[in-house]
Amino acid sequence: MAALQKSLIAAAVAALAAFFGFAFLKINRLSLASREMPVKHLKCHYLPNIEYGAEDITILKDGLAFLSTGLHDYLDLPSFSNEPGKIYVLDLLQPKLIPEELQIKGDLDLSSFNPHGIGVYTDEGDDTVYLFVVNHPQRKSQVEIFRLVGEDTLVHLKTVTHPMLHSVNDIVAVGPEHFYATNDHYFHNTALNLLAVILGLPWCNVVYYSPEEVREAAGGIQSGNGINISPDKRYIYVSDILDHEVDVFERLDGERLAYVKSVPVGTLCDNIEVDHMTGDVWLGCHPDATKLSNFDPKDPPGSEIIKIKNIVSDQPVVTLEYGDDGHELMGSTVAAPYEGKLLIGTIFHKALYCSTK
Repeated sequence: MAALQKSLIAAAVAALAAFFGFAFLKINRLSLASREMPVKHLKCHYLPNIEYGAEDITILKDGLAFLSTGLHDYLDLPSFSNEPGKIYVLDLLQPKLIPEELQIKGDLDLSSFNPHGIGVYTDEGDDTVYLFVVNHPQRKSQVEIFRLVGEDTLVHLKTVTHPMLHSVNDIVAVGPEHFYATNDHYFHNTALNLLAVILGLPWCNVVYYSPEEVREAAGGIQSGNGINISPDKRYIYVSDILDHEVDVFERLDGERLAYVKSVPVGTLCDNIEVDHMTGDVWLGCHPDATKLSNFDPKDPPGSEIIKIKNIVSDQPVVTLEYGDDGHELMGSTVAAPYEGKLLIGTIFHKALYCSTK
């Protein structure tokens, strides 16, 4: 009996050691640990007033950019401030590029405002601009819907919560109260989420929300991150950050999504922006995620900007547009293009204005 117990204990210890070894290798592979940092710089300068990150940026066709700033206390990622987040606006057609804070009015607790992904919808009937903001007060997930009034005010219209919107990362609006949103985790428990990553469980999804219904629009995603829409509104793009791919879905009648293809990008891509003129897909990416989770200012997380041309075609072209080792810009999350201009945002660092001409 004693010999049997020793054998069972030895087998259990060996199995546990094998699992931890497998887990270590799997996490390093998914995180692209120790990957050689690609370097490619553009003519850039820092945007004033942005000191604690601009996690997401989106630009209207008229050159008006919205910046989501101050994300903190989220997924144990680094942050340099615990102050409430803010939304800034920047007119790219003006000679002086200075982001201005938007005033927020209405029934919203600004002391816990923690903005993450954002999306915009312009009503073609009256040109009303609606801003959708993923908000994480006390680590919860909810979506705030605002209306832009004048040049400097957001009026809060509605807070959206739902059990299916449990770990929202990003959002793309398709109506005044209608949107698709990505969930980046399946479990609320950190240990269970880590286990799901190690086992490669594709349990994250895209959720469609309208006042009439809320349902899963697409599943089978390891970790849904950025989401956006093609200029003709026909395709939805989703960044599966742990699969190092961008998934393409066709938008069908009844707001159903049909999977079309996945485009490998070779890095951990965060938010997605789409050039309204060319349809090119721009991605803010993390070249080595271990440098985010184990933040060291002497060896900071780098930044990587990827562009995909002809993403729906049989031969999409993936190119590096900007790469830095973290000494100019740490932790890029978004790259928003506009007619030869490029805004690059980060989780917690600064934001860049660059020229692509």
